[in-house]
Amino acid sequence: MTRRPPAVAFVARSGTGKTTLLEHVIAELKRRGRRVGALKHDAHDFDIDHPGKDSHRLTTAGAEVTAIASDTRFAVTARLTAAQSLDSILSLWFNGVELVLVEGYKTSTLPKLEVHRAGLGSSLLMCDDPHLVAVVSDEKLTLNVPCLDLNRPAEVADFLEARFLGG
Repeated sequence: MTRRPPAVAFVARSGTGKTTLLEHVIAELKRRGRRVGALKHDAHDFDIDHPGKDSHRLTTAGAEVTAIASDTRFAVTARLTAAQSLDSILSLWFNGVELVLVEGYKTSTLPKLEVHRAGLGSSLLMCDDPHLVAVVSDEKLTLNVPCLDLNRPAEVADFLEARFLGG
């Protein structure tokens, strides 16, 4: 197995804006010339293929692994006989990126940034998690970890570069 790139999980309650924040942070890191991967955890079964498409037909016929490739993209689906560890997913699929931003996996041992929105009126999820490295919020919070501004994705990108990419 190859060495995996550093990864950090963005965690929050549903509806907090994790995906929107990640979109902006990825775009900012890309503007800075960084190679970034993204991994979205889905607690439910999902299907990225669609009935009627050739790749779906091949999977339905029984293919254990189905891939579709063009000159600019590659996608693969595989039937799993057992859950894959987060580390093996990161090692196998994220070669060539400098940093993987993960949405979810809140019970993992990955370093975590919790996204918090004051208007939702809920407490932080991860205050007692030893892997919490920062909170990203639309309100200033006094915590034992840095509190970054939810409305300033460049500030989040600065933190990620300093903490995980060596500046």
